Amino acid sequence: HQLGTPISSLMAWIEILKLQNVEQSLIEEFEKDIERLERITERFSKIGSKPELHPANVIDALSSTVKYLKSRSSDKVVFNTRFNENEHIEIPLNIALFSWVIENICKNAIDAMSNHGSITIDVKAKEEQVFIDITDTGKGVPKSQFTTIFQPGFSTKKRGWGLGLSLAKRIIENYHNGKIFIKWSEIGKGTTFRIILGNRK
Repeated sequence: HQLGTPISSLMAWIEILKLQNVEQSLIEEFEKDIERLERITERFSKIGSKPELHPANVIDALSSTVKYLKSRSSDKVVFNTRFNENEHIEIPLNIALFSWVIENICKNAIDAMSNHGSITIDVKAKEEQVFIDITDTGKGVPKSQFTTIFQPGFSTKKRGWGLGLSLAKRIIENYHNGKIFIKWSEIGKGTTFRIILGNRK
């Protein structure tokens, strides 16, 4: 609800920009961002109740999220996708919330790499499960923080996770009956987050 008012203001600003002959491609990008904000706001307004999951292709969801992140990241951040974009892996998903989790992990990774490094997204389907590994070349997380990093309000000066990862855990584990954890991390080398989702068709 609190996000509703700023979104209306942004929409009003877009109308003003249209009248001032601002480049059409910029306006279209703004509109895409606002649409995305509206979808996320709608999902978060229902955060107390279980969101609906629908059969969806996890590869499509990952591809569009990576495309979105690439368009808003420095050229010094390289995204490597280790999956076939034409592959179809269908699982029950709430696409808006799942995409938010991927986006959140990647944005935190970009911060941890100081906008310079690579993010690799690897997808493997095994029997009824899908394994998604997101690896960055950032600062790394000490082993002592592998679980505390997912607690609400956990933050470090080096990595301002804030509420992001605790919400990501809730979305993956409570809403999608999956798992999210740090699979590997080494100080000065990077981190791999693993997401496991089930009920593959």
